[in-house]
Amino acid sequence: MKMKFNISENSILAKRLRKFKSLKRAYFSLIILVSLYFISLLGPVLVNNKPLLVKYQNKYYSPLFTELFTNHYYDAKFFGQDSVMGEIKYGEPHYRLLKKKFELENNGNFLIMPLYPYNPYEDVLSELDEQYIDLNGNKKWDPSEPFIDENNDGILNLYRPATFPDSIHIMGTDNQGRDVLARLIYGFRISITFALIVTVLSYTIGILMGGILGFYGGKVDIIGMRFIEIYASMPFLFILMILGNFLKPNIYILAFMYIILSGWVGICWYIRGEFYREKAKDYVSAAISMGQSNIKVMFKHILPNALTPVITFAPFAIIGYISGLVSLDYLGFGLQPPTPSWGELFSQGAANLQYWHLVIFPLIAMGATLFLITFIGEGIREAFDPKVHSRLR
Repeated sequence: MKMKFNISENSILAKRLRKFKSLKRAYFSLIILVSLYFISLLGPVLVNNKPLLVKYQNKYYSPLFTELFTNHYYDAKFFGQDSVMGEIKYGEPHYRLLKKKFELENNGNFLIMPLYPYNPYEDVLSELDEQYIDLNGNKKWDPSEPFIDENNDGILNLYRPATFPDSIHIMGTDNQGRDVLARLIYGFRISITFALIVTVLSYTIGILMGGILGFYGGKVDIIGMRFIEIYASMPFLFILMILGNFLKPNIYILAFMYIILSGWVGICWYIRGEFYREKAKDYVSAAISMGQSNIKVMFKHILPNALTPVITFAPFAIIGYISGLVSLDYLGFGLQPPTPSWGELFSQGAANLQYWHLVIFPLIAMGATLFLITFIGEGIREAFDPKVHSRLR
């Protein structure tokens, strides 16, 4: 056991990992990015307009987890919320106003909201859309005070102009009354998830295709490369736009389209070249002469030595996929509204330049993310530099 431990400690991979940890900027960038992504995965629990816990009439309920795991929601009347802002309430309760109601009644009922009690899909301004009659003179609305229909249209206004950051919505709201911070957090999760899905699947397909072409060569390589050259010459962006316009894709369909149309081609070329170079070396000839199968030679002997340039390129590929998603969303051919998206916020900002927060905050979020990934990529490239760690040394 001790011998195995020493071999592991002195392996090339262990040396590369130690080298990466010694690069503080890259190492801490990785920790920060992974931490932020983990927090974004908890977005439905940390950033949501549904309560974690409700105590009503001496019974306890968890609307948030109930909806997450069972897709069931409680009716407003279940918690005694018959009306909101002078109108009969149907469907789910308005939990932030229900919390105020419980606090005013002070009869033992309460609810605990998430850390940031806003949903990226809701119009958070509709609850303050009309003026109310301040019956008790405390300059605060409570459920007993009726609203004035300012527009005399018989309904609440569902459209409000964007609002600037304040103490409640610290990054303001967009032009549909949705909280910008909530949409940035959910948009970060979607962007990173999209890039990871495309990277992993593109690499898998590209490595398999490139490995087969590079190892077998001959007619297999000639036919395969002619097909790939024709395939790669197609106008990927225009095809993606056309398909996106017809299919109205979600994140998974868009990722699949991205992979099939272009994601794997570049990796295939890289791996093909590396397999051609590696298979001419003596250790491959030795493995073949020992009777090992082609699959074993390809994936046990050649692939580990061919992965270095591909691994070092991966973080920069992730940057490209994030930028591609943001660009498609900005143009309106990516994820469909109301999906939270950085590109959609940029589009709103471009159409409403007077609302600086719709450009500045998404720009900071995207820029910081790309900087972190760039630092990680530089660290991986330096740690995996074959001039530093070579099997021939």
